[in-house]
Amino acid sequence: MDEPLQGLSIQAALHAAQIKFVVALPDIVTCDELLWPIARENNFRLINVCKEDEGVSICAGLSYAGKRSILLMQHTGFLDSINAIRVMGMDYQLPIVMMIGLQGIEKDRGPSESAQNGVRIVEPILHAMDIPYLVLNNDSDSFGISKAIVSAYTAPQPLVFLIPRLGKTG
Repeated sequence: MDEPLQGLSIQAALHAAQIKFVVALPDIVTCDELLWPIARENNFRLINVCKEDEGVSICAGLSYAGKRSILLMQHTGFLDSINAIRVMGMDYQLPIVMMIGLQGIEKDRGPSESAQNGVRIVEPILHAMDIPYLVLNNDSDSFGISKAIVSAYTAPQPLVFLIPRLGKTG
């Protein structure tokens, strides 16, 4: 069986993809194992935001300026930001890369099988918007992060990583 997804594996993949800026609104899924370690690291520039669509705009501006960034948020913030993602990511073809914590998803269920309506509708929305995404369930899934980010910046197009849960380190 694969190891649980680890924040350190994600951080390593972000470094490999040359991400320099992490734009974030804290969420319960990613804070302890990903956001707080990133905040303590000197190799990332952390930009805290109050609203997720503000983060979409900042990531769009950074990509327009040739800087690589990632937006960390919860699925509810993604739902709030759909119009900003549509305009800047889809219409303007900017590589908005998002890691979305799926708060409340049940263990051993995929996002589309969740009893939580907000979680269950994320994948159909991504399909409808033609936004590529990867579900990061296990540590081995982190090996595809860097390549996917490079592809998003090359295309250019938005990209989403769905994070149902992170394992504890140490």
